[in-house]
Amino acid sequence: MGVVVGSYGTLIGAGGGFVLVPILLLIYPHQPASQITSVSLAVVFANAASGSASYYRMRRADYRSGFLLALATLPGAVLGAILVGAIPRAAFDVIMGVALVVVASFLIARPRRHLPLLANSRFSVTRTVVDADKTSYHYRFNLGLAMLFSVVVGFFSSLLGIGGGIIHVPMLATFFAFPEHIATATSHFVLIFMAGTGTTTHILRGDFGSAARVTLALAAGVLVGAPMGARLSRRVGGPMIIRLLALALAVVGVRLLISQLPF
Repeated sequence: MGVVVGSYGTLIGAGGGFVLVPILLLIYPHQPASQITSVSLAVVFANAASGSASYYRMRRADYRSGFLLALATLPGAVLGAILVGAIPRAAFDVIMGVALVVVASFLIARPRRHLPLLANSRFSVTRTVVDADKTSYHYRFNLGLAMLFSVVVGFFSSLLGIGGGIIHVPMLATFFAFPEHIATATSHFVLIFMAGTGTTTHILRGDFGSAARVTLALAAGVLVGAPMGARLSRRVGGPMIIRLLALALAVVGVRLLISQLPF
């Protein structure tokens, strides 16, 4: 499972938590939400670290912007990891299912062109990234607004244990004019800080409990799968990455909602 989550999560820049959390919820129906999210965030951290190393060799991440976005996610990541313990398990399942379906619907319905928000304001910056294949990516976006959005992303990603890539990638690609490949690699870099902060908070709170072995097994798998996903991204076009992300979200979201039906 870890290999699959690692390769697929790295391919679409989502860290794999959006796949792993629903699976863990179905496999462990009686475990508290705080334990499920703690396992997922730890695995997402391992995946992000391994995948980012591969993307570094490809030179596809915008590290200047990514570091600032990562700093913005940290307060929300801590708060989300703390508050998840107060959510009943059944309510958490429904919240997760609805969140996945909403994001999937947005990705399917979103316009094909970029809709940059306040790209010409005083907080806007221009970035140019040239990857290892000598492909040049040039874009301009509102860094201040992106950092503000990242605070919210950090909270919900940590609260749900999904890492945040499923929100960050479409957000950067649609509203901040990031090319899809750059958004994917940059999101993975941000995930290192976001998931690492959430995981540390769960460790300090003692949320892992008896799930430590499962966490290590999954983490070992994603360390193998993440480089595979990064290599596969060379062969997959940007629009296809977004479509794969939407499909996965819709399937697992609906499945999770069905599991909570009273019949």
